[in-house]
Amino acid sequence: MRVDNLRQKMAEVQLDGFLVTQPENRRYLSGFSGSAGVLVVSAARHGLATDSRYYEQVRQQCPDWELLEVGYGFTKAMPQLLADFGLAGKRVGFEAADVSVAALQAWQESLDGQAELVPTEGAVESLRMRKEPAELAAMQKAIALADEAYMYIAEYIEPGMTELEVAWALESYMRTHGAQALSFESIVASGPNSAKPHAHPSGRKISAGEPITLDFGCVVDGYCSDITRSFCLDAPAGERYLEVWNTVRQAQQAAIDGARAGMSGAAVDALARDVINRAGYGDYFGHGLGHSLGLAVHENPRYSFTYQDEVPAGAVMTVEPGIYIPGWGGVRLEDVVLVEENGVRLLSAAPKVAVI
Repeated sequence: MRVDNLRQKMAEVQLDGFLVTQPENRRYLSGFSGSAGVLVVSAARHGLATDSRYYEQVRQQCPDWELLEVGYGFTKAMPQLLADFGLAGKRVGFEAADVSVAALQAWQESLDGQAELVPTEGAVESLRMRKEPAELAAMQKAIALADEAYMYIAEYIEPGMTELEVAWALESYMRTHGAQALSFESIVASGPNSAKPHAHPSGRKISAGEPITLDFGCVVDGYCSDITRSFCLDAPAGERYLEVWNTVRQAQQAAIDGARAGMSGAAVDALARDVINRAGYGDYFGHGLGHSLGLAVHENPRYSFTYQDEVPAGAVMTVEPGIYIPGWGGVRLEDVVLVEENGVRLLSAAPKVAVI
């Protein structure tokens, strides 16, 4: 069980217990997809504390976890709950990035010194970096659906449509073809709007010949996809567009060809960034090259100039270089890859073409 891997982490840092509150971490360990609950883990027991909205859901989704019926009073129940788990007077880890200062203060007041709460960082997230076969199968479904959605939109989109219309068509296709949710709000950015990497769709009408960027993904079986395609409709309005598009395509391919397990995120980022720098567009590529994804659309590890750690085999990563020129527009191409010992394997398959 995954919880046993967490127990190994606990032993390494001399923790007797652990409280898991972060939603994706909670789901990863227990299978619970509800919106409220705390996993309580000791060396011998593991339970899920939640309220009556989720008692039946826990019984169905998490048969290997004890249901801890605390209602809405987890904080009040903490002293007795930890004592029942043999954690009175012991060191109990919690997820510092997820627990607010107010919640921690309330926990400490309730415990009144009956246990030592120890902040931790990345304990469960580090387990989630390497994807298991079942996770990869779910992600491949989500990626395949995103690929299909792009091919649908490539036939559907035409000059005069608004960014919002196209975004709704993307969402409708994915939701009516098996997606449980969107990975994030779809980005549809045209013309000068495409110079904003995280533009929100607007009422702007799309014109022929201008750069258009679509960045979107969906959730299937709890796992996310995330792809980006840039293109223009009909002939480009100027020579710059094809130069920028081809530079981004070459940068992406350099990273895909050169990446492998054990390289730092910064080293893989440099493979693409060097291509863009040599082309004279280095000042227009400000974000990192990519990120991992899984139960969340943005996870560690990262392909970034800020990420010096190694990216392990089994990580699923995006590779998404871009060039963004204020007042003109931008181009980004994003694919999803599986990191392997001797390279990376492309998981996304939507066609990359500069002109539709």
